[in-house]
Amino acid sequence: MQHSFSSLPTETLISKTFPLDLFSTSIHPTDPYAADSFIPSNISNSSGVVSLRCTYKEDFKRILLPAVYTIVFLLGLPLNAAVILKIWGTRPNLSKNNIYMLNLAIADFLYVMSLPLLIYNYGSHDYWPFGEFACKLVRFQFYSNLHGSILFLTCISVQRYVGICHPFAVWHKQGGRRMAWCICGAVWLVVAALCAPTFHFAATGIQRNRTVCYDLSTPERSVDYYPYGMALTFLGFLLPFIGVMVCYCRMAHILCRPVSYQGVSMATGEKRDKAVRMIIVVAVVFCISFLPFHLTKTMYLVVRTSARCETKNLFSIIYKSTRPFASMNSFLDPILFYFTQPRYRRSTKKFVLKVTSLREKGTSV
Repeated sequence: MQHSFSSLPTETLISKTFPLDLFSTSIHPTDPYAADSFIPSNISNSSGVVSLRCTYKEDFKRILLPAVYTIVFLLGLPLNAAVILKIWGTRPNLSKNNIYMLNLAIADFLYVMSLPLLIYNYGSHDYWPFGEFACKLVRFQFYSNLHGSILFLTCISVQRYVGICHPFAVWHKQGGRRMAWCICGAVWLVVAALCAPTFHFAATGIQRNRTVCYDLSTPERSVDYYPYGMALTFLGFLLPFIGVMVCYCRMAHILCRPVSYQGVSMATGEKRDKAVRMIIVVAVVFCISFLPFHLTKTMYLVVRTSARCETKNLFSIIYKSTRPFASMNSFLDPILFYFTQPRYRRSTKKFVLKVTSLREKGTSV
């Protein structure tokens, strides 16, 4: 009986036991981070249980991901390059806030540079021809950018919170720009430590005679990945998210008070408007890019190691549909910089008007 089961193809064995609409019959390779083992309870033999592959229906991502990543690349590359050059051009007088923005833009720029490989990968039906190290590096860049962006936005939020809610305090002014650079260095070290296991779990593999690049982990290591994935979500997203929300609730409470109330006079005029804009934009970035991705990723990790195939298929689709949103922070962050820096908005407006006037003059001639 054992030999009769093992000699049958996986698709044939599944079709004899379960409805075909629960599984994908595509000739393309299964999703590299979704082809987990699935063991039906009613198929057994004299020596135990036969392990079967759970093949997901994911043709949608072969259109969605290349399209979104292309847009992120085309927008994120020039926007982050412009932010880096703009801030670096004023480096003798950098504020602490701009130091954090500079590091945020660098993290986004490094991630955007890796997107052409992913665009080719998903556009080629998960085919990965770039080797094992490139696979690990691209996955590391994704998660290091994601959690680096979260932590640098947290630093910006805390900096703004101190300026609004404790305007007369002197303890946060000690150290100045040097302290801000030290904090940025510490953030990079924390991000590297949090995301370093990605080099261990991410790997290439063979799916239906094609080389693929696994994202979370190989199917065989999904159980080992689970505690790390949950810890990464907790330390790299949930704790910073709670801190940001606490700061913003406190800031909103202060900014809604009359201007003459206690120390709120420091948060008047342009400074108050700048703080309100930052609250809105950062909240939008968190709600669009970070929250849906981590919520669906957590649900997927829970069902990935134990649920039935149709359940894993459903949560896989939901989770991978939010992956593009996690990448959008790479061009939303420069928008944050633009909206929270009136000086750069004015210079950009002057530049646009100058280019427009020169174009009109050229046309009139």
